[in-house]
Amino acid sequence: MGKNINISENWVNNLIQDFIADSPLNTIQNKNSDPAWDSALVGFSSGADQIWQQYKEYIGAFHWTPFEVFNQNCPDKMVTAEQLTVISWILPQRKQVRKTNRRAKTYPSDEWARIRVYGEQFNVGLRQHVVESLENAGHSAVAPMLVPNWTIVNSERFSYASSWSERHAAHAAGLGTFGLCDGLITEKGKAMRAGSVVAKVSIKPTPRPYANHQAYCLYYVDGTCGKCIDRCPARAITEAGHDKEKCRKHLALSREYVKKTYKFEGYGCGLCQVGVPCEARIPVKAAREALKRGELPLPPPPLA
Repeated sequence: MGKNINISENWVNNLIQDFIADSPLNTIQNKNSDPAWDSALVGFSSGADQIWQQYKEYIGAFHWTPFEVFNQNCPDKMVTAEQLTVISWILPQRKQVRKTNRRAKTYPSDEWARIRVYGEQFNVGLRQHVVESLENAGHSAVAPMLVPNWTIVNSERFSYASSWSERHAAHAAGLGTFGLCDGLITEKGKAMRAGSVVAKVSIKPTPRPYANHQAYCLYYVDGTCGKCIDRCPARAITEAGHDKEKCRKHLALSREYVKKTYKFEGYGCGLCQVGVPCEARIPVKAAREALKRGELPLPPPPLA
């Protein structure tokens, strides 16, 4: 571990944006070697934020808090939750990739399937790069999705869930809220991938500019939309929400299609993330304008 360098929000943001710009991993490995990603949204949350305990209570005891995943994998560091910051990022899908998948009816476009495989390989590399860079600067860090004890658990409430969720980490860091299809709607829309690292650094948390976890979804806000229901080829989305098992089975079927049609080992879908009002922005006008003005929601009234 290197000397202790002060880590700021700008330091982390520049680290991530520079890796996107310079890393040879940033390619979908097609004939043109097109990049997987153009830029990232970055946010921060405290390891002591009460939202982590709320996740644990709602999702299940198996879902880690930042304190748990850090101390399980860095047991010699002896940190408190208050000493930890969760660094989260969103990688918005590029316009051309969204455009090709918008035309898809059952299985993903070539570009989208490549993003799912090679774009996520880049995301793995980004997680590793952030951890290594922080450690070289003198700060211990862990990428929860890459630790050996990360697992998927059968869940009575959710069919299945995992030890750590990148979307939930991004929500905690003020980067978005959930939609009818369970996707995270961000400032750059729902067509994206996410990543995170837990680090022993002190960075001011990003304010959450929403009052609840579904504030950016038109369906939940005023009952309009529901376009993702029509876009889902597996009928895995209804007004009741997202059926993970139907979704998983369709993803499994996509492997044969991708191999036969595009000539590489891949899979994907993402049809519910494009051709919808939340594809590339927050569709709720009031929320979009409040975010632009930098306004935060009013706290809920006290209980009577």
